[in-house]
Amino acid sequence: MKHYDMLIIGFGKAGKTLAKDFAGQGKKIAVVEQDSNMYGGTCINVGCIPSKTLLHEGIEHHDFNQAMQRKKDVVGALNKKNFGNLDSDENIDVYTYKAQFQDNETVALLDQNGETVETIQATDIVINTGNRSNIPDIKGVKDTEGIYDSKGIMSLENQPEELIIVGAGYIALEFATIFSKLGSKVSVINNDKHILKPEDKDIASSAYEQLVAQGINFIDDVTVTEFSTNNGKPTVHTNNGSHHADAILLATGRVPNTDIGLENTDIELGDRGEIKVNSSLQTTVDHIYAVGDVKGGPQFTYISLDDYRIVKDQLVGNKERTIENRGHVPYTVFIDPPLSRVGMTASQAKKEGYNIKEGMIEVKNIPRHKINNDDRGLLKVVVDADTSLVLGASLYAKESEEMINLIKLAMDQEIPYTTLRDNIYTHPTMTESFNDLFKV
Repeated sequence: MKHYDMLIIGFGKAGKTLAKDFAGQGKKIAVVEQDSNMYGGTCINVGCIPSKTLLHEGIEHHDFNQAMQRKKDVVGALNKKNFGNLDSDENIDVYTYKAQFQDNETVALLDQNGETVETIQATDIVINTGNRSNIPDIKGVKDTEGIYDSKGIMSLENQPEELIIVGAGYIALEFATIFSKLGSKVSVINNDKHILKPEDKDIASSAYEQLVAQGINFIDDVTVTEFSTNNGKPTVHTNNGSHHADAILLATGRVPNTDIGLENTDIELGDRGEIKVNSSLQTTVDHIYAVGDVKGGPQFTYISLDDYRIVKDQLVGNKERTIENRGHVPYTVFIDPPLSRVGMTASQAKKEGYNIKEGMIEVKNIPRHKINNDDRGLLKVVVDADTSLVLGASLYAKESEEMINLIKLAMDQEIPYTTLRDNIYTHPTMTESFNDLFKV
């Protein structure tokens, strides 16, 4: 039986970065990935990179076939590069098999028939298996053709003239934007009365208006009761009528991938099926770590990258880096224009007892909008009136995905809002709006 210094199950951001880093230190590493189409992880193969490539192509060219081809080219190149980066390293063995724990120290490698090809052990084990789409237990969901998850919808060969999206969360809104930009008629089935409920109300309202203006139809406050096929088309039945389309996307959340024989170990799961970890990402077995989406929490590739930093610090560092001290986590919802957020909204800050001041500026009042030829959107910030520290920002505008990172940095470093207000920025840029945005 082969023994490694580190065994990594899954080819995601944290795992592949750990593999390369520790291999560079002379450690012997095993990386197990059951699907060759997933070399490099979710982000580059079926997540961030392909979806944002499709969105970019949709906004720029509105051509479905061209968008799909470019997505294939981008993903194929990155998949190949990621595999080669590890496979070419003499200290890394890449196994394309399914990993199955036999006990706390031993992992079996299974072929496509479920037969054990080999068993391996390692001093440290890192679980980086990510998550998958949650398929709701609704009548007809498994028997109706034309129903896809977020992975399948990005591999369509023919453009759906009509697309129904079940769910109205962030992933749903991104795909609604993508396919509406590519020319499909899109309807979103929402089991609530509103969308973007965690966001600032002004921002959410503005975003909703833009989504509707782009031709996206929202069917709100309904419950899906059944799926079926009618006249060759998939159909969604709700408690308030039925809706037909050429394709249906299920955007109903995601669940951790934990089908790796954890029942044969002392690893414990949480209430949502995630692998339990402490602040240092150790599972309930000391030498086994869980990183990325499989452990729950924010599901972003940059969180997975920071998980790598935490595990590295635990194994060869000073053991100071943890989940608790990694700073504020920004995010962007890639609708058009993108909505970016970090920290609290004004209502959240008030509930927490802060004495706040707010700043706001409409994009139409930022000089750069003339160059971008896009006056849509709104920027809002919340600051602590007592300490002058930034409590949060909600940016709904073109290039907000870049702007939000500067505010996150200021929050982490406890830089007062006045510094952002009085700083000298290049012109003409979206970021120079901070001179006015922070005049609170």
